[in-house]
Amino acid sequence: MTRVTVGGRIHVGFQNLSLAHERLYGGVGLALAEPRLDLRAERAEAVDCDDDAARPYVERVVDHLDVPGAAVSVDERLPRHAGLGSGTQFALAALVAVAGAYDRDVDPRERAPALGRGGRSGIGVATFESGGFVVDGGHPTERFTTAPPAEGEWAVPPVVARHDLPESWRFVLAIPDAGPGRSGDEEDESMRSVVERADPGIAEDIALVVTQQLLPAAATGDRAAFGDAVARLGRLNGAWYADEQGGVYRPPAGAIIDALSTHPAVAGAGQSSWGPTVYALTDADYAEDVADAARAALSDAAGGGRVVVARPRADGATVADA
Repeated sequence: MTRVTVGGRIHVGFQNLSLAHERLYGGVGLALAEPRLDLRAERAEAVDCDDDAARPYVERVVDHLDVPGAAVSVDERLPRHAGLGSGTQFALAALVAVAGAYDRDVDPRERAPALGRGGRSGIGVATFESGGFVVDGGHPTERFTTAPPAEGEWAVPPVVARHDLPESWRFVLAIPDAGPGRSGDEEDESMRSVVERADPGIAEDIALVVTQQLLPAAATGDRAAFGDAVARLGRLNGAWYADEQGGVYRPPAGAIIDALSTHPAVAGAGQSSWGPTVYALTDADYAEDVADAARAALSDAAGGGRVVVARPRADGATVADA
């Protein structure tokens, strides 16, 4: 039996969604220690899975690896379609766990396209591999026009920058009681619409934020500058998505971000991916105070939800015999 444990991720945004530039997408994000996915697999003659959300990923992995089956148990779960990367983490954790049960070594990056992962952002794959704060290089625009190539006919975007973030930083996650973020065909259609209309000037503004502020802040552990940069990058991305998600942020994320951004201990706040999760960067000493503010903001804006205080994660998924 093989056990795989991995945390979620924050997707801060993309560097470019305009067809006018040479590289499309280019994800920016970071690995979290919490919430976590904890999954165990052993050999079986068919697919036996105790988690309905995990079953499709296990079935695809079993087919991809051409093995008889797998018995899979999920002991901890990432929130589904909440902007924390559950799909990619489920797919890669199932891949590694099932392969391990059959004493096979697999390269998650190499196999991810065959599992339908890495078609836009490479952040989920990169954080599964080695954690950290990650910037990926995106895809050549001539191949990824308004729709990606046929499934599996791509390579996961290369990591162009990676930094460990200070252990004292905390990301307070506010997960509203709201509908799920976009995924699957709905996400594909929304992204196609955004890319067709994307203003290339926004990508130029983002390039300055990434190179002049975000990367230096990550390299030096400057929390104030890092928080300001991710908040700015999120707002710029939101200008691309405004027509698709009902504003710069998907409601009720905007109201929660506004409330948390005024807290004196918050360096920056934003929406992860399509939401509904909101994150706020603070320090360990102030994390519980910010968490209380997040609960109040969730109550006011969404009628409630879940708050998680997460450490940045500096390593990849943990794989062990179970």
